[in-house]
Amino acid sequence: MKFNLSEITSIIKNRRSIPPERFSQRVVHREIVENLLRNATWAPTHGNTQPWRFKVYSGSARTQLAEALGEAYLKEEDVNQVKFDRLKARPGLSSVCIVVSMSRQETEKIPVIEEVEAVACAVQNLALTATAYGISAFWSTPKCVYGESFGQWLGLGPKDQCLGIIYLGYPSEEWPQGQRRPIEYVTQWIEE
Repeated sequence: MKFNLSEITSIIKNRRSIPPERFSQRVVHREIVENLLRNATWAPTHGNTQPWRFKVYSGSARTQLAEALGEAYLKEEDVNQVKFDRLKARPGLSSVCIVVSMSRQETEKIPVIEEVEAVACAVQNLALTATAYGISAFWSTPKCVYGESFGQWLGLGPKDQCLGIIYLGYPSEEWPQGQRRPIEYVTQWIEE
C-alpha cells in the first residue's frame, strides 16, 4: 500500500462540523491556513479549470465580514433576530474565516455544476486537513451569501458564485464523535 490507509480513514471518519459557538480563543496561525488552502487546491477539477477562490479574513478584518454578512442578510432574507445575531457573531468567534467562491470559466465549456462540485471537493480537502491539525472547519452556507449584494461586496464577477464561509477554530470541548449508516443502506450493487 502506498499510504497509511488507517490514518487516512481515521481523518475522514473524524471530520466534524463544530460551530464557532464552540470554538476556543486559541489562534489558528497563518502557516496552517496556508497549508489548508494548498491542500484544497489539489481537488479534482474537470478541464483543470481550478474554479475555487478564497478570501481569508483574520484579525480585525473579521468585523468587516460580519458587517457585510449582516447587511446582506437584511437585504436577502426575512429577518429572524436569533439567526441574524448568530450570523454577525460567528466571524468574531472564529480565529479565521474563509469565504469560498466559484470563479466561472469564461468559455463556460465545463458545466457550472461541475465547477461547483470541484469547489466542494476543495472544501472537503481543506476540512480533512483541518481535522488532521485538530481544527474545526465549519462550512456555513446562509442563504444571503448566494445573493447579489454579498457577491458585489466580494467583488465577484456576474457568473461567479459565493459558496459559503468556512469558519476555522480550535474546539473548546472534546472532539465530538459521529456515526454513519452502513453502506448497505445507501449502496446498490449491479453485477449482471
